[in-house]
Amino acid sequence: MHKAGDVMSGFFRVGEKLLNRAKLDRTIDRIFELRTSGLSQQEVAQRVGCDRTFISRLESLAEIRKGGSLAVIGFPLGNTAELKTLCGELGVEYTLLLTDRERWELIESFDGKSLLNWLMDLMVEMSAFDHVIMIGSDMRIRLAEAILGEKVVGVCLGPSPIQEDHHFSSERLRKLITSIKGE
Repeated sequence: MHKAGDVMSGFFRVGEKLLNRAKLDRTIDRIFELRTSGLSQQEVAQRVGCDRTFISRLESLAEIRKGGSLAVIGFPLGNTAELKTLCGELGVEYTLLLTDRERWELIESFDGKSLLNWLMDLMVEMSAFDHVIMIGSDMRIRLAEAILGEKVVGVCLGPSPIQEDHHFSSERLRKLITSIKGE
């Protein structure tokens, strides 16, 4: 027996209401599609059957504030040299981009206590940035979001574990960085 709020195959029971996560996702996708096509908040609200204030609030919840300091972390990436150069050109304040081999070499260079201390120091350092682009597996992005909150902009390379290097488009990273930094 499921209690109120339990998840059962994409459905949620809240009181007497049965809610469908897939339907919500489709509606949100439609709202953003209509807004990016140039329709006003009021026009979109009329088309999807909600209040204009809901559209406004949804945009506020999803908004990434421009400007401020930026860190980029990503692994396992096959074109790290190219991406590091791009980050340097665009004024990214902190960059940690690793191939799969480099990731394992880094981990193996520490003993257990030292690795934990390094990770704790990294988390503290990342918390000082206004934005952190995290390029990696779904699990790594969720972990970064749990630790750093809304400052994380996740770019998922696939489900965890990822065991091979991925080529990440430098143009995609350029667009992401410039849209966050506001330049």
